[in-house]
Amino acid sequence: MGENEKKDDLFRFVEYSAEEAERTGYSDYSYWKSVFQNFLKKKSAVVMAIVFFALVIFSFIALHIGKYDYAALKTNSAMAFQSPNGEYWFGTDNLGRDYWCQVWYAAQTSIKLALIVALGECVLGVIIGCIWGYVRSLDRILTEVYNIINNVPVIIYMTLIALLVGQSFTIMCISLIGFGWLTMARNVRNLVMMYRDREYNLASRCLGTPIWRVLVKNILPYLISIIILRLALSIPSTIALESTLSYLGLGLGIDTPSLGILLRNARNYFLEHPYLLIFPAVIVSLITVTFYLVGNAFSDAADPRNHV
Repeated sequence: MGENEKKDDLFRFVEYSAEEAERTGYSDYSYWKSVFQNFLKKKSAVVMAIVFFALVIFSFIALHIGKYDYAALKTNSAMAFQSPNGEYWFGTDNLGRDYWCQVWYAAQTSIKLALIVALGECVLGVIIGCIWGYVRSLDRILTEVYNIINNVPVIIYMTLIALLVGQSFTIMCISLIGFGWLTMARNVRNLVMMYRDREYNLASRCLGTPIWRVLVKNILPYLISIIILRLALSIPSTIALESTLSYLGLGLGIDTPSLGILLRNARNYFLEHPYLLIFPAVIVSLITVTFYLVGNAFSDAADPRNHV
């Protein structure tokens, strides 16, 4: 056998050994598959998720199966404060209007508000947090902006906005997003600062990898768990805050019903007519508690350290 043939055999052996090593080290691991597998192991969280989604879906169905259309409601003082019965399933309010369609229409409004605000806070907070944590020259400026905004209670901002700008669904969404991104951005900033100087990120920068690619490919996967947790906490906290602001007259306008407005309207009558408070309060509690528990469980499942 000649020298060239020996070299060819050696190269073929090395190539074969490399291929075998790759096959041996191959894994069918999928991040999101593992996330859902871990989440499904938590039966209580699965039950809470079913309850939450069933409640959201039923809020749309309820308006179609009810006997009255919200847009066509008319005041009728003679029918005021009717207790729940076969005609009025949730009773009537102080103006004699069907309470069933009001409660479920308000539930839709509150859920839409919470989802829009949560997504807005998530997107804005992640973008600002990544820039804040990665670009060192901006850290001082953004930290001062955070301290200035965060040290003033949200209720003061909302009071000024309600008095100077007005009250509507759009104004409420923009206002809550404008002040709600702070917590998300702060958490993302701390994690980005932790991971930005790891060896593989330094190597990527030395090879000329764009900053956006380093953030998206190398750092963002480590942030998914905390992003999901903050997103899960934002939805119930937004509904609770909207309910509080509406109760104080600083939330949505009176022409945009929400669970908070129903709770505010019921405060003068709930001792004699408790159903006016019970129905919206139960729905608010179900939404906030179930999504909080589901979010915590999903956040734990999304943590790569919990994957086997």
